[in-house]
Amino acid sequence: MSRTYGRRSLVAIISLLAIGGALSIGVAKAAEDVTEDQILKALTPAKRVPLTRGLSTGPQTLPDPAAAAAEGKFVQSIRNRPTRSLSSAEREEIATIVKDKPKIDLEINFDYNSAEISARSLPSVQALGRALSNPDLKGSTFVVAGHTDAVGGEAYNQDLSERRADSIKRYLVDKVGVAGADLVTVGYGKTKLKDPANPTSEVNRRVQVVNMENKATASK
Repeated sequence: MSRTYGRRSLVAIISLLAIGGALSIGVAKAAEDVTEDQILKALTPAKRVPLTRGLSTGPQTLPDPAAAAAEGKFVQSIRNRPTRSLSSAEREEIATIVKDKPKIDLEINFDYNSAEISARSLPSVQALGRALSNPDLKGSTFVVAGHTDAVGGEAYNQDLSERRADSIKRYLVDKVGVAGADLVTVGYGKTKLKDPANPTSEVNRRVQVVNMENKATASK
């Protein structure tokens, strides 16, 4: 009798563990998926409140026309460029420009040692495509930047990050219809870790999308 009870208890415990594991996997998957609305909000530039006579909203930094013109000229020069053609200096200039731009980090998983987007990440990439096609964003120039963790050599990670950025662009253009000229792809390998204190953490393996707010040079 005691042996039978013990077996039943063991089966019950194993069943509960299996159910708990399935639920935790479901929660983790749901947490990874990003929605079109979340992407849209993250990439939409903040509206500047116009100053009116007699109304003060505190100090505001107005954009420098000369700097804005130089930035626009640079963005124009890197549009329609192959990812691998960007020099290290150009990559760093992009990194400087995007610091203050609307951006979002997406956890896009790829097949092992590959630039193929994993099936579990397709919903996030599809949501990105819908967001970039939204009338509020459509026509802007976007940077799609690939990043890796610190595992492996610099050359290997640089190449992998570039191929993965290219893979995202190819999917957005071929499957969603986003204008290829509006997507600037760049790879940073392991040079710009999101969590430098944990260089091998998965949070460093990401794709960052940035709205360059440059509709003047974007395709119509």
